[in-house]
Amino acid sequence: MLKKFASDALGLSDIGRIIDPQDFDKTDADDYVRHEDDEKIYFLIKTKSDEYCFTNIAFIHVDGENAVSSKRTLKRYPFSKYKITDVLLETAGRVDLDIEIKFTLGNQAFSIDVDKKQIEKLNDLYKALVYISEITEENDIILNMASKSLDKAVTVLQHSRTNEKDLANQYKELTEYGFSWLKSVREDYHQKDFGDVFEKYINN
Repeated sequence: MLKKFASDALGLSDIGRIIDPQDFDKTDADDYVRHEDDEKIYFLIKTKSDEYCFTNIAFIHVDGENAVSSKRTLKRYPFSKYKITDVLLETAGRVDLDIEIKFTLGNQAFSIDVDKKQIEKLNDLYKALVYISEITEENDIILNMASKSLDKAVTVLQHSRTNEKDLANQYKELTEYGFSWLKSVREDYHQKDFGDVFEKYINN
């Protein structure tokens, strides 16, 4: 009992270790990566019960009930659907043996303890996640501006002095053009693949 208390107090109970790329295929998470769609693992943290896998398109959490159970729950968070926010890195104090990276995906918060000897590698993940967060925030601003611009154009048209027949034709043309334009903007600014970001920070 005393040993368990000391272990928890020092953060030893479930400290993760960063897995080297050559060992990715030995993890459970690798089985759930969509290699067929060019999905690639860039960073993987393994604890006694869980695996936290970062690919170019998603975060995969292999959630274990406890260290001795073989039961696993797979949770997948595509970056295009779950926005990364609140990225934090907590370094170790003098008595701590772990460092901690925290982030939120959508409304799900994560906190992962990692062996403090691997601080340099975790720094790389931190920089990549912060940059992805900045990119998605900027893209959301642009997409919101584009949507508001189209709404404003429709409002102006509705208040114009055009006769009903011309108004109907103009409205149809505007909405058709607007749909095509917004689709194009979304394709440019709703990023799904962040492999270039991970390549920049993780593999250099």
